[in-house]
Amino acid sequence: MAYTTINKSTDYFNTKLWTGNSSTQSITGNDFTADFTWSKTRSNAESHILMDTVRDAGTTLNQALFSNSSNAEGTLNNSSTLTVNSTGFDLSGTTGGALNFNGYTYATWLWRAGGHTGSANTDGSITTTVSANTTAGFSIVKWNADNQNPSTIGHGLGVAPNVIIMKETGGTSNWVVGGFGLDWSGYLLLDSTNAFNNDSNDTSGTGRMFSQGGNEPTSTVWYTNSGAIASQNGTAMIAYCFAEKTGFSKFGDYTGNGNADGAFLYTGFKPAFVIIKSKGSGTNWRLVDNKRDTLNPSTKQLFPNTNAAETTDSNYSIDFLSNGFKLRNTNSDLNQNAVNYIYMAFAEAPLVGSNNVPATAR
Repeated sequence: MAYTTINKSTDYFNTKLWTGNSSTQSITGNDFTADFTWSKTRSNAESHILMDTVRDAGTTLNQALFSNSSNAEGTLNNSSTLTVNSTGFDLSGTTGGALNFNGYTYATWLWRAGGHTGSANTDGSITTTVSANTTAGFSIVKWNADNQNPSTIGHGLGVAPNVIIMKETGGTSNWVVGGFGLDWSGYLLLDSTNAFNNDSNDTSGTGRMFSQGGNEPTSTVWYTNSGAIASQNGTAMIAYCFAEKTGFSKFGDYTGNGNADGAFLYTGFKPAFVIIKSKGSGTNWRLVDNKRDTLNPSTKQLFPNTNAAETTDSNYSIDFLSNGFKLRNTNSDLNQNAVNYIYMAFAEAPLVGSNNVPATAR
C-alpha cells in the first residue's frame, strides 16, 4: 500500500477544462493558487503555453514559453494575461488573445510550488531564485547561465530530484529533459521527437546536461555544463524540478511488450495526468489526463512537442486504474516490443492515504 500524507492531490495539482469566449472570464473550481500553468488549445492547432509566477514575479502571467518550440520567452499576444488565484484563474485580453478564442476548447494543468515570486537560493555556484514545495516535490528555478563547466544549480527540494525540465528563456534553444530512472546519463528534448542523447561517455563533461564527473543531482543541487545549454554568458534560464512523492507523483521508465495486453505501471495512486515518450527517435511525446477522458480507455491525446489539436484514437488506449496505468495498445509511440519508454504521472487520489481512504477504479 502506498500510504501518503497527501490525501487530497488537488491541493497540489489539477486540470481545468473550458471554452473560450474572446472576452474575460474566470475559470474556477481549483483548490490552490497555482505557480506553474501549462495550457493547450484542444480544438485547434496552437502552441502549448507554459507560464509561471517566478518568471512573472507575481500572479498575473503573460511571459510564455512553448513546449513545442525552442523559441525564447515572449509575451502573450493581444495583451492577454492569465491571473492565478485561490479558486483558479482569470483570463483577459482583446479578441481572446492566445488563451481564450471564442469557441475554442482548452485544457490547463496547474501545479503548486512554494510562492509567487520565489526566494534566493545560494546552494550552488550560481545564486538561483527558487519557489519550492517540498511536500509535493515540485520547484521552479530561475537563474542566469555563467558558461562554466560544471555549474551547480540549487533546486530547493530538500531531496534529489527525479526529473528536471530546463530551458533557456533569453535565447533560442531546445527544452532539455533528464531523469526518469535513466541515471542522468543523458537527456531528451521536450520540443522534439529525437532519441535519447546518451552523453555518459563524455569524460570531459562537454555537453553534459545534468551530471558532471559522476556527480548526479543531490538533495541541494544539480550539475550542468552551463555553456552547453545557453547561447551566451548571462542568459536567463528556467527549470521545473520534480521529486517523487509517495501516492502523489511517479517518474520512471518501462519496456513495451508489443501486446494489446500491455505493460502495467504501478504508481501507488489513481492517475490524473500521464506523459509518455519513447527513448527512440521519431515518436511524439503523448499526454493524457483524467478530465478529457473520464472513462477507460483514455484515448484523447495531446502532444507536448507539437502544436497539433487533440486527437481521439483507440490505437493509443491507456487504462487509468486505482494503483497505476496500463497500456492497451501495440503502438510504437507507447508499447512497441522491447522498446524503452519514460513517463511522468501525477495523482487524482492515492491508493491509500494516511486517512486510510482507498482509491476507487474508474
